[in-house]
Amino acid sequence: MLNGPEIPLMVLFVSLATVFVLRGPFGRALAERLSGRARTGAEDQDVQELKGEVEELRTQLADVQERLDFAERVLARRDDRADALPKGAAERR
Repeated sequence: MLNGPEIPLMVLFVSLATVFVLRGPFGRALAERLSGRARTGAEDQDVQELKGEVEELRTQLADVQERLDFAERVLARRDDRADALPKGAAERR
């Protein structure tokens, strides 16, 4: 167990370390987050632009998925037709 001057020194060290960390960029960011400051207009505009880009990418992804599904169906039909041909007709190709 800790007895004597170790406990006050440990408390002092932890307190100084906490003050040092909280006075830096991390502390400022934490204070802004806790105070609930509103974002600036530029930040709101950036967020709206990013949301628009994400929506556009979602639309493009949906289009690509539809095209992939179509290509898979076409290839599956081609394979089904090749299996359905008589052996002699398949060899003549």
